[in-house]
Amino acid sequence: MTRDWTQLKTRTPVGQLSPDPWMKTPGLRRLLAALSADGTEVRLIGGCVRDGLLRRPVKDVDIATPDRPEVVQALLARADIGTVPWRRGLEHGTVLAVVDETPFEVTTLRRDVRCDGRHAEVAFTEDWTADAARRDFTINTLSATPDGAVFDYFDGITDLSAGRVRFVGRAIDRIREDALRILRFFRFHAHYAHTAPDKDAFTACQALAETVDDLSGERVRAELLKILMASDPAGALLLVRAAHVLRRILPEAERFDVLRILAFLETRGVIAPGVVADDLRRLAAVLNTDEPGAVAVAERLRLSRRETQRLAEIAALPARLRPRPEASPADRRRLLDQLGPSRTLDLILVEWAAERARNGHTDSRRTAAWMAAVTEATAFAPPPFPLTGHDLIAAGVPRGPALGAALTHLRDWWLIEDFRPDRGALLERIRDLGLDGGEGGG
Repeated sequence: MTRDWTQLKTRTPVGQLSPDPWMKTPGLRRLLAALSADGTEVRLIGGCVRDGLLRRPVKDVDIATPDRPEVVQALLARADIGTVPWRRGLEHGTVLAVVDETPFEVTTLRRDVRCDGRHAEVAFTEDWTADAARRDFTINTLSATPDGAVFDYFDGITDLSAGRVRFVGRAIDRIREDALRILRFFRFHAHYAHTAPDKDAFTACQALAETVDDLSGERVRAELLKILMASDPAGALLLVRAAHVLRRILPEAERFDVLRILAFLETRGVIAPGVVADDLRRLAAVLNTDEPGAVAVAERLRLSRRETQRLAEIAALPARLRPRPEASPADRRRLLDQLGPSRTLDLILVEWAAERARNGHTDSRRTAAWMAAVTEATAFAPPPFPLTGHDLIAAGVPRGPALGAALTHLRDWWLIEDFRPDRGALLERIRDLGLDGGEGGG
């Protein structure tokens, strides 16, 4: 695939990154010095420049260079900077360097030769404009010198300032190169736009919606979870639905009102330790399905076994195990003991959001009750249970079902009594109830 860049002018820097701390870290400075040791111009690229201009937290710093991968590896070796073996990355021109335990992707400038909708065949180049042109959105084409001078070949700064997400070139052509760009458009729109979606981009996503069917579960999962971490995840998913894409990747998503309220509770409604935005919790909240359906979603998105269990428990836990703020303190402690504080917190937040979605509001007393449940869950740290099965056997409780029943009874009593009974009190209760095979009773 070739493009005509003759109408593009070579541009001088048009912006300047603020000298934020992330640009001054010793590890990054050492890496940039190593890569430019022979006079090569290297630049910061993509997301770190975009977020740096917006003064948002910069998570990952990527670097671009005209040098080929083998030259990059030699320069890093000369500077005693380690690299991580990554065969697929090297095939696409990316070397993973590690400095002070921090990974950095160092990628050779590339141009696309051929794309089949899932994979791109690339060739290395020394042309910064050609490398920028193969990127998806104008706001992702920005690059900056080590001292922060920003190059902008496709008016990305203008779009960034306007809160607009546009494809580089014709949207429909860019999506045909890689169908994942449909989901990436909705993800970047959710996180960076404050205008209506770009008409050409939205129309192209809608026209090519069926192409997402060929994407792997792993790629869909990565983008979907990032969409769910937007400030308005419900609005973002509704936009995906309007483009006829959501029914192809997540037809079980129906509880948008619950998701919207949950996002509010996580970020503004509840200020408590441990209450933060959580992608998997948000995914579970929007699903309208039973346990087998939740497991099917997890399998389709290639979630881990632990993530699958968590998703199913939040989305389809039996009603008898769901938290109720009006429950007795003992019942609330039983639930916390059975599910653990983090899982109970998941359920409290989702159930609270669902209740508000059903009722339209929550009165002040009910809000206080839910808030107390949150506080209880985040502070739950019971002492170790004082007895073991060996203690009960030594006290005369016979092995077998009776032993398990006795442990269950004693732990339940310990929870009811707010963890106050110590080992001696628990052993005394064994004798009082006749659990030791004697003639005591209660």
